[in-house]
Amino acid sequence: MSNNILLLLTLGIPLIGMILILLTRKYPNLRDLITIFTSSILFVVNIFLAINTFYISKGTSFILFNFFPGGSIQLTPEPLGLIFGLIASGLWIVTSIYSIGYMRGKKEQNQTRFYSFFALAIAATMGVAYAGNLITLFIFYEALSLSTYPLVTHHQTENAKKGGRTYLGVLLTTSIVFFLFGILWVWSITGTTEFIPGGILDGKISPFITGLMLLLFIFGIGKAGVMPFHRWLPAAMVAPTPVSALLHAVAVVKAGVFSILKVTVYTFGVDNLFSNGASQFAMYLAAITIIVASIIALKQDNIKRMLAYSTVSQLSYIVLAAMIANTTSIIGSTMHIASHAFGKITLFFCAGAIYVASGKTEISQIKGIGKVMPWTMAAFTIGSLSIIGLPPTGGFISKWYILLAAVQNEEFIVLLVLIISTLLSAGYLLPVIYSAFFLTPDTKFENSEAPTAILIALGISVSLTFLLFFYPDPIFHIAKLIGI
Repeated sequence: MSNNILLLLTLGIPLIGMILILLTRKYPNLRDLITIFTSSILFVVNIFLAINTFYISKGTSFILFNFFPGGSIQLTPEPLGLIFGLIASGLWIVTSIYSIGYMRGKKEQNQTRFYSFFALAIAATMGVAYAGNLITLFIFYEALSLSTYPLVTHHQTENAKKGGRTYLGVLLTTSIVFFLFGILWVWSITGTTEFIPGGILDGKISPFITGLMLLLFIFGIGKAGVMPFHRWLPAAMVAPTPVSALLHAVAVVKAGVFSILKVTVYTFGVDNLFSNGASQFAMYLAAITIIVASIIALKQDNIKRMLAYSTVSQLSYIVLAAMIANTTSIIGSTMHIASHAFGKITLFFCAGAIYVASGKTEISQIKGIGKVMPWTMAAFTIGSLSIIGLPPTGGFISKWYILLAAVQNEEFIVLLVLIISTLLSAGYLLPVIYSAFFLTPDTKFENSEAPTAILIALGISVSLTFLLFFYPDPIFHIAKLIGI
């Protein structure tokens, strides 16, 4: 099967799945089965696309539509996009399994609408992953924002609508004001928006203009959560937990940091940024976000808000690594996309499991819950170790490469920031584990563990976290092929 067909299938399969989900809304079991089947088929297609790209057709581009010279809707499989496509499609399977347990366990309304928009969001995510130029990236980036809005406002309460307005307002404003302006600026200078290994701006603009343009993209890609354009992320926590998992691990925030990484490598060029020092200010901006967001996370009692600010901090690890601008940092940031996805989705799954089983949402309410939900809290412990960056979890591998990159470039302030943030991560995650396992409950918990589907999803996400530590080679070798 050709790459062109496979690329079309990455977009078409979730869209077909969405239609089938809508058609089977009166048959919940069939609808849920279609969700699992569609996500599984998409993952297989991404595997075949990776095999085709690396061993057969070598990643040919496919132009869907031409707008103007140098600007088209173009899909191109390349190593960075393939990693993101495989992670997002693979975690769609896990999140679908989890969602079945969660949505049925909480007897949520409008489940068909939820699964259909989830599929639409995954289609947009595939477009982001395989975007061959800035125009295509922008179009699918916006489609992802719009398709996830109904998920954020799923409960249709006033609080949900308010959170949704903040979510969509911040993301659309930043992308139109900064991201689109940056794209047009690049096109006016180079006459193209295509992603090319080594970048398209090298030697065409001064270091000052390079740094200014880089900030336009970092602020414009608001899904990366770099301060001060991060408010949408905690505001979106009004959504059901499976949506939070989508936002923080599967699609939205990963689309943000992935886009920044892709622009860094294929528009600006890593060597260009390193040689002229244009990324220094952006690197320190990411470092500030890491520390400030971690401190805010320390003060949170609501579990999902604490995890939301943790995400803001952890995302900036990826941005910071990209701005260090050497080969090791690009590998580290790429691997952190995977390790954070596996670790953070585990933590959000646990938060949802606690809510389904006990109705508790605050850290102060879950004293001793580890005695009645041992599997859930064991998973929370493993996810926490990964976010902190401790072995034997995938977070240790990715953070090791980022630390190594900082040492290689003699960025010792960055090194200090990474060490402090690791301690802060331990400061807001370890007390939750201690409280759950070693403190006496204030009240008796009515239920024990969450539904089986939730525990199955937790088992898979925990396994992926371990697997990335013991067998990082597949992602590591693909990351090394990124055209730096």
